[in-house]
Amino acid sequence: MIHHLMRKLSPAQIVALGFAAVILLGALLLMLPFATRDGQGAPFLTGLFTATSTSCVTGLTLIDPYTYYTPFGQAIMLVLIQVGGLGVVTMAMAMATISRRRIGLQQRILMQESISAPQMGGIVKLVGFIFRFTAICEGAGAILLATRFVPSMGWADGIWAAVFTSVSAFCNAGFDINGLLMPGGSLIPFWNDPVVLLTVAFLIIIGGIGFLVWKDIQQHGIHLKYYRLQTKLVLAVTGLLILLPTLFFLFYEFNPVKWPEMNWGERILSAFFQSVTPRTAGFMSLDMRNFSQASLLLVIVLMLIGGSPGSTAGGIKTTSLGVLFLSLRSCLTKKEHLYFCKRRLPDGAFRNTMVLLCMFLTLFVVGTMALCCLDGLSLVEGMFEVASALGTVGLSLSVTPTLGAASQIVLICLMYLGRIGGLTLLYAMNSRAVTVPREYPEEPVNIG
Repeated sequence: MIHHLMRKLSPAQIVALGFAAVILLGALLLMLPFATRDGQGAPFLTGLFTATSTSCVTGLTLIDPYTYYTPFGQAIMLVLIQVGGLGVVTMAMAMATISRRRIGLQQRILMQESISAPQMGGIVKLVGFIFRFTAICEGAGAILLATRFVPSMGWADGIWAAVFTSVSAFCNAGFDINGLLMPGGSLIPFWNDPVVLLTVAFLIIIGGIGFLVWKDIQQHGIHLKYYRLQTKLVLAVTGLLILLPTLFFLFYEFNPVKWPEMNWGERILSAFFQSVTPRTAGFMSLDMRNFSQASLLLVIVLMLIGGSPGSTAGGIKTTSLGVLFLSLRSCLTKKEHLYFCKRRLPDGAFRNTMVLLCMFLTLFVVGTMALCCLDGLSLVEGMFEVASALGTVGLSLSVTPTLGAASQIVLICLMYLGRIGGLTLLYAMNSRAVTVPREYPEEPVNIG
């Protein structure tokens, strides 16, 4: 029955429904009595909000995970973060591979759609690479974080917090269980600790760059000329999105007059971390309510941009921003096509980018208006909260727990739509099922 139903659905519809099913299951598990410390279970809306935020690797929360949920509830959150970060289809494909089940053509097409792979060939090997790469990064991150968390929290809580934070950082989720030190404080207790902040920052960057880029780097090493065009574009845009905001935060926000308690090393560390965490991660090392309006606006822009295609991050993606600037350059130089690194981009790249941008901006404006009308938030608070949900970031100006039920539902919808992606949503809305072509894969042979 299920197999027959899936054959009638397009890959985009399966991805969208898969995330919805994981969210609902997670909410039901968090409602169990032994999932919360009071023994009553989370109310449905609280459980649904938490399950959506974890599955969509957002980080917004109505409660402090450590003080509200038991280790069982926290484990459920961790599983949802991992599944949401890697993707429902990726996890399902991994389970099928482990159980040695045959993976058919339809499943391979679905996997290609899920991780934005350029081709279907080698898709099963790519899944294996994703899991090995994820395990290595999260394991190394947990070891480094444990060196700081264990002395502060003890062995049991410190190791568990290190694993939780490492997975959350790599998946760009922004959740933490550091409530033992400071409920709702995220990484503020470690605001000037370079081991913690740099480990988390690099996990965010690695997870947000995308598995396809890392696979390309693994295959070609330091030989940049052999990289795929997407890899070059992602690395270039990501580098600029880290460098330019870091300079802005360093010389404008974290100046000696406004933050006199910081030395220059702490200013550089804080500026670097603040340039990284808004792009879909959501960890907070400083109270952003103390930031200037200009800095908050920059954070909102970074949250909407997000990470890269085929990664654990959300947002409109770095490649979309790259295409927009390439389109601007093409217009100014009066060139018909878009060029980058002596390659021509597909003609439909700009059209898809504009569709995605229009969808994000529409949801951003409508969502901001809804929160301002429903709960009387200021414009900056509404924009910040909506950008955080839509970009699956998780940063907040401490207004999320104060929102009413209607605003919580608005954020739940924005988190879901932001995670599955604008183009996936458009394809999923097309009710016509996509017929899977029954053809053997093509392979070239030498003639003559």
